[in-house]
Amino acid sequence: MLGVRCGEVSVVAKKVVVLGSFVADVAFRAARLPTWGETLMGSGFALGPGGKGSNQAVAAARAGAAVAMISRLGEDAFGRMAMEMWAEEGIDATRVGSGNVATGAAAILIDEARGENAIVVVPGACFTLSAEDVAAAGDAICGAAVLLTQLELPVATVERGLRMAREEGVVTVLNPAPALALEDAVLGLVDFLIPNEGEAGLLTGRVVESAAQAESAARQLMERGAGCVIVTMGAKGALVCERDQAAVLVEAVDAGAVVDTTGAGDAFCGAFAAAMCEGRTVVDAARFGCAAAGISVTRVGTALSMARRAEIEGMLAGR
Repeated sequence: MLGVRCGEVSVVAKKVVVLGSFVADVAFRAARLPTWGETLMGSGFALGPGGKGSNQAVAAARAGAAVAMISRLGEDAFGRMAMEMWAEEGIDATRVGSGNVATGAAAILIDEARGENAIVVVPGACFTLSAEDVAAAGDAICGAAVLLTQLELPVATVERGLRMAREEGVVTVLNPAPALALEDAVLGLVDFLIPNEGEAGLLTGRVVESAAQAESAARQLMERGAGCVIVTMGAKGALVCERDQAAVLVEAVDAGAVVDTTGAGDAFCGAFAAAMCEGRTVVDAARFGCAAAGISVTRVGTALSMARRAEIEGMLAGR
């Protein structure tokens, strides 16, 4: 199989393999976010499936890709939640291990007036996934079109997956979230790097608020080794920066009133990976991702807010 660098599409399989996390989302809604030391009465509470890896796997599956998950769970109720959801979504979880470390959880505080959020993640069992565990799942990576990963796993584990995929000519996509400084050696293994504005700023030491600032940060990351950088910018859309080409700002898709932005980035990444499996151009895949993200923010929750393919296509057809 041939790898894909920016501007090229050469995909021989339609499977997305997600190397990533599962945590249970514990979400609290209130009229505003509390300040330190303050107790605030909330208006709602929900417990559901989450974790960036799992969310992106669901997004890719609902967008039409065949998806396999590589992760670890605890032998507990949250772990059973994950396995049941993956089965319902048609996600292959045969390479998900288990152990005596509890499945992780995320505390999500949602400002119901603005739909914005603040999150604390304790990764739990998935953070025990080792580079050796990834090597043992090498058959899945070798048979994929795209490897999609994030940073809710140890960096050494993520790097091993990216390196294995690169060696086999599999397209690599990294969503560097939660924000974490990365070595150039890791960036050099990434075909498509998808940070949001804050993550792009942390990776480069720059302020990233405008499209021009996002492009400058993206160019810097490409100089450090990343093949292509797509900066997701919320309501502004997504800035696609390819080598030797002008940057393209793909407009955000307005699918209705914003209710909860928690899973928007995951929706974009999963749908983008699914679109790349189909041989779409980078800009078209980003547009597909923006539609998925636009739909997700009109719904409460993360994994369960992900758009289905027919919804994405309908939204794009109506533009």
